[in-house]
Amino acid sequence: MNDVTPIALSDDRILRVHAGHAAAPIVVEVTRGSMVESVHRVIAAVTDASGAPVVSWGDIDRLVYGRSAIKPIQALPVLESGAADAFDLGEDEVTLCCASHSGEAMHVDRVNAWLGRLGLSAEDLECGPQIPGHEPSAHAMLRAGETPTRAHNNCSGKHSGMLTTAVHLGEPTKGYIRDEHPVQKRLRATMQEMSGCDLSGVPTGYDGCGIPVYGVPLKGMATAMAQFADPSRLSPARAAAARRIVAACAKHPLLIAGTGRFNSAILSETGETCLLKSGAEGVFAGAVPGKGYGICLKADDGNGRAASTAMGAILRHLGVIDDAMAQRLTDKLVQPVHNWEGRLVGHIRPAPDLAF
Repeated sequence: MNDVTPIALSDDRILRVHAGHAAAPIVVEVTRGSMVESVHRVIAAVTDASGAPVVSWGDIDRLVYGRSAIKPIQALPVLESGAADAFDLGEDEVTLCCASHSGEAMHVDRVNAWLGRLGLSAEDLECGPQIPGHEPSAHAMLRAGETPTRAHNNCSGKHSGMLTTAVHLGEPTKGYIRDEHPVQKRLRATMQEMSGCDLSGVPTGYDGCGIPVYGVPLKGMATAMAQFADPSRLSPARAAAARRIVAACAKHPLLIAGTGRFNSAILSETGETCLLKSGAEGVFAGAVPGKGYGICLKADDGNGRAASTAMGAILRHLGVIDDAMAQRLTDKLVQPVHNWEGRLVGHIRPAPDLAF
């Protein structure tokens, strides 16, 4: 592994994106008994592929780190470079390029087999080991006395995609997460082209899996996702890649997240009418083929439960989730809160007076 240099930032170098901003208008409530115990606030943008806002809530010019919500965008170079075809990636592996998976066997086994075809192993991944997010898988590992590998990391599919591109193009595999590596330069260029935003001079940092992150206006990320819904402005190679990603994720919804998770449950219902991807710190992004829309939202406090609830409400508002689907997704759209004994004690829900 490459050495990691600690980065210390003084207060005057940290951009405070909330300074001077009005309260985010989308409210997600957490109830307990007869009282609202907590609230989360969310901003959101829905645009078309030209970048024109369709509908928005709050300051959509705010800079946001896309985190894992932009993985479908980061998967594009794997396909348009020819790497996916050169190594015969299936739709399941294309989906894993976009995944924040739970570390279940269906995820980890596929990643290990894929790396083997590249002549690599989990040790070549630079995302760090992570205990599975799927509790039964984590408990089984602990009972067996096993320790997690880098293939268990929720981003191991994305990193395998990066390695696939590097191997295909004859680039070094070591250090592929560094800013100056061609893999990361491609990802930055792809995001700039898809979003239509100049990313020179924007705030930067490092994601949980080690790759660079950069601040992008919320509406820019929505615009980037709208290209998946309406790829008519893209080059033929990129448009084909975008369509393959939408189709793959629709076919393998459990691979993009995991058993019982919101992202997988929604995609299981919507199929190719929706591409959806969650990210850390309360970011969520989506594309709505057929309508030509892209969506991106951010929970002010970084809470994932707020982001998923808000995304569900927006998908309902846009007609992506119809009444019949909503009935089947009741526990995802209005999430139950249980105590440790399994008793229902509250809900996570859009505020009842939320006006779309």
